[in-house]
Amino acid sequence: MRAVILAGGKGTRIGCLYSEMPKPMIPVCGKPILQHQVETLTKQGITDITLIVGYKAEVIQRHFGNGAAFGARIDYIAEDEPLGTGGALTLLPREDTLALFGDLYCEVDFERLIRFHREKQAYITLFVHPNSHPRDSDIVAVDGENRVTAWYSKNESRGELRNLVSAGIYVFSGDALPAGKAVKRDLERDLILPALPEGKVYAYRSAEYVKDMGTPERLTAVERDIMGGVAAARSLCGKQRAVFLDRDGTINERRGLINSPEQVELIPGAARAIAALNNSPFLAICVTNQPVVARGMVTLPRLDAIHARLDSLLGGEGAYLDDLFFCPHHPDGGYPEEAPEYKVECGCRKPKPGLLIEAANRYNIDLSRSYMIGDSAADVAAGKAARCATVGVRTGEGLADGKYQAVPDFVCDNLTEAVEQIQQQDVNVSRVKTIGDGAIIEGETGGDKH
Repeated sequence: MRAVILAGGKGTRIGCLYSEMPKPMIPVCGKPILQHQVETLTKQGITDITLIVGYKAEVIQRHFGNGAAFGARIDYIAEDEPLGTGGALTLLPREDTLALFGDLYCEVDFERLIRFHREKQAYITLFVHPNSHPRDSDIVAVDGENRVTAWYSKNESRGELRNLVSAGIYVFSGDALPAGKAVKRDLERDLILPALPEGKVYAYRSAEYVKDMGTPERLTAVERDIMGGVAAARSLCGKQRAVFLDRDGTINERRGLINSPEQVELIPGAARAIAALNNSPFLAICVTNQPVVARGMVTLPRLDAIHARLDSLLGGEGAYLDDLFFCPHHPDGGYPEEAPEYKVECGCRKPKPGLLIEAANRYNIDLSRSYMIGDSAADVAAGKAARCATVGVRTGEGLADGKYQAVPDFVCDNLTEAVEQIQQQDVNVSRVKTIGDGAIIEGETGGDKH
């Protein structure tokens, strides 16, 4: 797999700090952002790298040379006139190509991304993720097979959508690279959008760390995340830790069986609590039973609209869920408009741990070092079955459903307090580990297990 990095940017938004430096050479924690990218690629065996350069190209070429000093084979495409984000791709060999923008700091397991692209036999694959500001971002819509069905510009009028944003990393098949003369092209408008009707553009969703450092504020945030270990901890090359969250009664107010987006209302403080997880090494993943599907109260598209409302409310307060997994099943029949195909015994309906296990498989999560937060005994039982530490909250059902014999490790008033408890528990565990091998605090329930 060849990698191409679009490194021709001038960096006008961050020019107040580095006015005479090409954007990809701006230092992040002491080394150019472009060097971080090259080292991340070569560490994973991607050593054939093409740099598309423009503004002050000689600075980049002088630093990297032929790439030998960095364990790579680097060549260059120099744009005498700017060709946009997609024009110079015409000059690449027509082979599978990993492309990324040169202002991104990323900690990504590229092997997983490339494997997804090839398994889907995709024409183009987009790396997508939720972010903390979906209302001013372009949004990607996908179907149940992760095929991209629509692209909504941040500049157009649009309703509430799922929080899914293109991160600036792509995999192109050889046939997807533009042919002919190298003319100015926009990668998204001229290459990706025209390919959508063919049904061969896919979205690879990941919770890994990918952020641009194109403004002084973002540069500061990226450096903070690198130094704090948050960025490296998010790479799927290593085991992840997650906080699993129930939906109704934990994140949003419990309103019976919710069958309309208008019924979704966040519990006060829930968005701030999830935002705190977003800025920690933990993934924030919702796992929810949705028997309304089996009972015929909502269709899957309607349920998606409900979750779009949830995404929108969280995004409005700067928070996001890394992913959401739901169970549409219910074993009991007898409802007038039920959907028979969902009236089955399954392994994903809480108190069974199937949703947590599915998330663990997708995101390489160490369940024994993760947490489950919920307002019902079913949530607690599912967490324990998955070997997670468990936190019960007094919102929603307030653990009063009494359906299962399951006692949480901690009980908190709400999600805010639960996240604070987890973060404090994590600090305590880290402190114990610094004392020395075998150190134990009496009553500590975290330790190596949690």
